[in-house]
Amino acid sequence: MNAHAVVRAVATTIAAAAAVGALSVLPARAQSMHVGAPPDSGPAAAAPVDSAAESGGPRDYVADVRANFTPENRGYAAKRVTLAFVEPFYGILVAVLILFTGVSARMRDVAHSFATNRYLRVLVYIVLFSAVDFVLSFPLSWLQGFALEHQYNLSNQDFGAWFVDELKGLGLGVFFIGVVPIAALAYRAIAKYPRRWWLWLAIGSFPLIVLSVLIQPLVVDPAFNKFTPLHDKQLEHKILALAEKAGIPGRRVFEVNKSAQTKKVNAYVSGFGASQRIVLWDTTLKEMKEDEILFVMGHEMGHYVLHHIWKGIVLSVAMSALFFYLSYVFTGWAIARFGPRWRFTELSDVASMPLIVATIGLLSFVAQPLTNSFSRAEEHEADQFGLEVTQLTDAGARAFIKLGAQNKSNPEPNPIVEAFVYTHPPLIERIRYALAYHPWTEGKPNAKFHGR
Repeated sequence: MNAHAVVRAVATTIAAAAAVGALSVLPARAQSMHVGAPPDSGPAAAAPVDSAAESGGPRDYVADVRANFTPENRGYAAKRVTLAFVEPFYGILVAVLILFTGVSARMRDVAHSFATNRYLRVLVYIVLFSAVDFVLSFPLSWLQGFALEHQYNLSNQDFGAWFVDELKGLGLGVFFIGVVPIAALAYRAIAKYPRRWWLWLAIGSFPLIVLSVLIQPLVVDPAFNKFTPLHDKQLEHKILALAEKAGIPGRRVFEVNKSAQTKKVNAYVSGFGASQRIVLWDTTLKEMKEDEILFVMGHEMGHYVLHHIWKGIVLSVAMSALFFYLSYVFTGWAIARFGPRWRFTELSDVASMPLIVATIGLLSFVAQPLTNSFSRAEEHEADQFGLEVTQLTDAGARAFIKLGAQNKSNPEPNPIVEAFVYTHPPLIERIRYALAYHPWTEGKPNAKFHGR
């Protein structure tokens, strides 16, 4: 995922968690090199087709991409897109089911029977709600994260290893939201400021968002994978030299054993300050040539130099404020209409948690075209920077081709799918731009990289 793990996971998931303390913390992936498919899309087993090798003439990159988008890849991409549209509504359905069956009220009653302290009551409710939500959401999680990936031979995990990762995500969600009394404070604000709680939660979301971005590389990511300094010291030297050229302070470059889970190829930058890092998946090191990796690193450095993570945080806070206000309006109407049936009449009742989760989920889906457009714009800027700092236009095009083939990405999605699903520009757009963009050969100034 990209720092729109920060925009989405933060403006929606983390923002909702700040309000209700109920959503699991998933292993977000900050600014990444995914080629525009849904974030979890996996790689193809087949190697990219090289049209030049077949024809003996100049390589036609667009023809390569279209040739790689086989019926099998097309089927996989279509299923991923379908699940990307189903997932938010499934989550809303689960929350609504918990409300209308009275399960939420019963969990509230159980929490109240365990403790008189507000924080402990909320903590008990969080544990119960997270467990019920996990069970009810499991069929879609299994289909999306395990069954489909194995159907297309994209996963290296057996069911046991995959399920352990799911439990880790659940545990981290409860730990970070439960141990730190975020939800209890949120509900206290809702009770104390019934007409202005949305403003207080919006203000409070800023330090929580910043904290989540800071600690993710240090706490969350290592719970799922092993991170080590780059083993190839010659490559590391070239990457650090490129970082110096880009004006980036010395940062260690990490590789991560993603091959333990997937055949995907990717890289990303996450965190900030002392926690900021550039990470290469071990699959990327295996599948890509050195010049392709250097371009990928140039792209990731662009996210750092262009302050994309901080811009994502600002957008996240703004979206949080909007979401909280709209939630204030909608939940007030919903409680007036259905509160007696749900067995609560105030939003400050912890039994309202599924209502807030469903509301945030709906608002997040509606906002996807906006947040995805923001993400695609930043990814395009990072592409520009990567091309300018490395001047490796052909390597950039080849890197995109490999990413597209490995991820079974639809290179030419229709506009609706692009708006709601694609966090990165479509593949063919990126390849054509990489080949056409070379201002340094035309005596024109760079757009993003202004170093030497």
